[in-house]
Amino acid sequence: MKIVVTGGTGQVGRLVCEHWLRQGHDLVVVARHTPAPGVLPQGVRFVPWNGVDLGPWATEIDGADVVLNLAGRSVNCRYTATHRQQILDSRVHSTRAVGAAIQGATTPPRTWLQASTATIYAHRFDADNDEEQGKIGGAESTTPGDWKFSIQVAKAWEAAAREGSRPETRLVLLRSAMVMAPGEGGIFDTLLTLVRRRLGGRAGHGRQYVSWIHGDDFCRALDWLIELPLEGVVNLAAPHPIPNADFMRELRDAWGIRLGLPATRWMLTLGAILLRTETELILKSRRVVPGRLLASGFEFDYPTWPAALVRLREQWSRC
Repeated sequence: MKIVVTGGTGQVGRLVCEHWLRQGHDLVVVARHTPAPGVLPQGVRFVPWNGVDLGPWATEIDGADVVLNLAGRSVNCRYTATHRQQILDSRVHSTRAVGAAIQGATTPPRTWLQASTATIYAHRFDADNDEEQGKIGGAESTTPGDWKFSIQVAKAWEAAAREGSRPETRLVLLRSAMVMAPGEGGIFDTLLTLVRRRLGGRAGHGRQYVSWIHGDDFCRALDWLIELPLEGVVNLAAPHPIPNADFMRELRDAWGIRLGLPATRWMLTLGAILLRTETELILKSRRVVPGRLLASGFEFDYPTWPAALVRLREQWSRC
């Protein structure tokens, strides 16, 4: 197949490109900045865009089999007014541009895989969030005001994709949890660094749920969604979210590190300021499960965090 990946120069983009190259597909990455040598796997073609306007890049979508849109500014930053606007605009504008390219195509792609986020769901501890029964966040009193911004972005992101869809192209909204894969710049690298520095204890009270998916299962799930006639919202998360305290303990155990200093909420607030990030990324309880994937027959290779850690340890040793 010919697959176009917009915003594909980040860790997740590189991960899926490597996966699809091994299958022999024709890969085109569309991004704002020309990647440095070695960032993209050999064999991937690069085409520039500005993430807003139609241009020569749109011809790559005409006749493609699949489009995967991952474009969007990193949320690992302080939510200043400027950064908030950049986070929102980079997602909405790029998604509208992809939609416009699909609408203008003579031969539109069969499938549009559109990135979204599991943070759209409510901050909750009492029950799982699946696609049918999950609570969309934002209105409940348990959500701090600063966290509602991420939910508003997720809603606008998905709305932009729905506005740009056309009947001939199946739209799948990927509400993804954190993708766990070794490699510089990824969330797993950040967590492992904390653990190796003996700072990988529980965050806050540690009862907030962590939703995650191993990188291998993420790529396999995309393959599954390309082949299956599913459309609309699909949660990309392992079926067993785990409280933060247990999540970090399992990670420490996998690396043979006994000590992990816990961080109170005020310590996390101070640390987030120093590291130029937000506490929402580690304190929000994301209890998300992949209801539609499981119902469709998809089987996870790494359904539990301990199983995923065995694989991550193998992959990390080869990096």
